[in-house]
Amino acid sequence: MSPAPSEPFRFSRRSLPLVAGMIAAAATSACTTGPAPTASGTTGSPATPAVRRRLVIGATAEPPSLDPTAYAAAAGAQALLYNVYETLLKLDPEGNLKPLLARAWDLSPDRLTYTFQLNPLAHFADGTQVTADAVKQNIERIKTQPVAAKLTTSMSVVDTAVAVDATTLEVHLTRPSILWLYDMASTAGIVMNPAGFTDAATATAGSGPFAVSAWTPGDSITLDRNANYWGTPASFDEVVLRYISDPNALNAALLSGQIDVISNLQAPDALAQFADTSRFTVIEGTTNGEVVLGLNNATPALADPRVRQALTMAIDKRALVATTWAGKGVVLGSMSVPTDPYYEDLTGLFPYDPERAKQLLAEAGQTNLTLRLKPAALPYATRAAQFVASQLAAVGVTAQIEELQFPNRWSEVVYTNADYDMTIVAHVEARDLVTFTNPNYYWRYDNPALDTLVEQADAGTMEEFVAGMKAAAKLLAEDAAAIWLYCLPNLVVTRAGITGIPTNATSLSFDATTMASA
Repeated sequence: MSPAPSEPFRFSRRSLPLVAGMIAAAATSACTTGPAPTASGTTGSPATPAVRRRLVIGATAEPPSLDPTAYAAAAGAQALLYNVYETLLKLDPEGNLKPLLARAWDLSPDRLTYTFQLNPLAHFADGTQVTADAVKQNIERIKTQPVAAKLTTSMSVVDTAVAVDATTLEVHLTRPSILWLYDMASTAGIVMNPAGFTDAATATAGSGPFAVSAWTPGDSITLDRNANYWGTPASFDEVVLRYISDPNALNAALLSGQIDVISNLQAPDALAQFADTSRFTVIEGTTNGEVVLGLNNATPALADPRVRQALTMAIDKRALVATTWAGKGVVLGSMSVPTDPYYEDLTGLFPYDPERAKQLLAEAGQTNLTLRLKPAALPYATRAAQFVASQLAAVGVTAQIEELQFPNRWSEVVYTNADYDMTIVAHVEARDLVTFTNPNYYWRYDNPALDTLVEQADAGTMEEFVAGMKAAAKLLAEDAAAIWLYCLPNLVVTRAGITGIPTNATSLSFDATTMASA
C-alpha cells in the first residue's frame, strides 16, 4: 500500500533503510462462486449481481487464538498481519520498509526519538480513526501486558510513547535501536483498536482490508473484505484460511481444485505433480526461516561447547536437505539467512566430520550420550528429526524422539518450560539472531560477549550494524550455540491466473492484500 500522491512518503536524511520464528505453512485458493465474471468482476447481464470473489488459504498449523501477539508461533501473524491488523510500517517483497499507518517517519539527531506522521485517512473497521493515542496504547500494551515474551523484549527498548496530536506520535527509546523500527513492521507493531483489547483472543479489531467474520477452531478462519477500508481495497471479497495438517492432503486439495494456492509447500518432493504450466505456476524463493536443531544449553552435557561442536559435525546438512526436503533450501551455519545484509556462509567452521565428532565427544567424556529430541510435529521438523537421530547414532549419541503437537504442546514443553535437550523448529522472524541474547529464551544460552556485539551493532550506524551483526553471527557459529540446518525455502504453487504473490517471504504475513485472480 502506497500513500496518496498528495501525501508522499518521505525519509529524513537520518531515517534508516531496511535491513534485509516458528513456521505455520499456509496455502491459498481463489475459488469464486456464481457465474464467471467479466474483466470488470461482474457477469455479463446487468441484472445479475456481481460475482463474489473468494480466496481460500490452507495451512498446516493453525493459531491457538485470534490474537497474534499472545503466543510465540507465527501462524496468527501469517493469517492476520497486514490482512486484518496493520502496522505503522510494512515490509515489501524486497524487504524494504514502506508506509502503512504511518505515511512518514523521522529520526532525531541523537537517534533516540522516532516521530511518526499517521495517515489521517486510516480508520479501524468500526469506523473510528487510527490515532496516535491508539498506537501509543498498543505500544504500552506490548510493554506491560501478558503477550509473547519475544514481543515484550522487542518493545523493552521503548522509554515512552507520546501522542503529540491526533496524527503525530513520538516514541522515545532508552538507547538507539535499528532493530526496533523493523520490529514495528511485524507482530510487535500490530495496531489494534484499543476498544478490542479485551476480546482480542476471539474477535479482531484491526484497520486492514479484511476483518474476521467466522472462526471454527480446527477447521478454518474466514475473512470478509472491509468495504470501508481506508486504503487500496483488496481484490477478493472473502478469504478463507483452511487448515490441512497433512501435506499430501494439501497437495491433493490443489490438484482437485479445492484450493488455488499452496503458500509454502510442505512436501517438496511432490513438485512434479504441478509441472503442467497450463494449470499451475511454481514460485521458488527464500524465507527468513532458519530450520534450527535447537540445543538446550542448560542441559549439563550440552553446556560443553565441545559436545555442541561434535553434534554439529555429526550431521551431514546437505544430505539432510536432499533427503528430507528434496534438496530445496540453503544450508546454514549460523542464525542468519541469505537475504540478511550481514549474512555469510559459516558452514565451513564445523563441516560434516563424524570421526572428529567422535573425538570431541570422547574428549568431553560423553561417549554414551542420550538426549531428548522433541521436534515440532510439522513435516519439515519430523523428517529432519529422523535423519538427525540416525546421524547421531553413528557417532554414539542416542536421540530419543518425541514429536510435540504444534503450536500448543511444543510451546508449553519447549518454548515455555525448556523441558528438552534438542528440538527442531523453523524460526521465521527476520533478524532473529537477537533471541540468543535472552538467557531466558528456550535456548537457555547466556554469552555476555554476544550481548555486547548485538547491542553495539543495534546502536550504531547502518554500516556498523551490518559489521556488528556479522561478528555476532560468527561468534554464535564458533560457539555452536545451536545447530542451524537450512533456510526454509519459499515454495509456492498456484493455479494458473493467480497473481501478486512475491517470490521471497520477507515478513511473517501471507499477504492476501496484494493477490488477485485473472
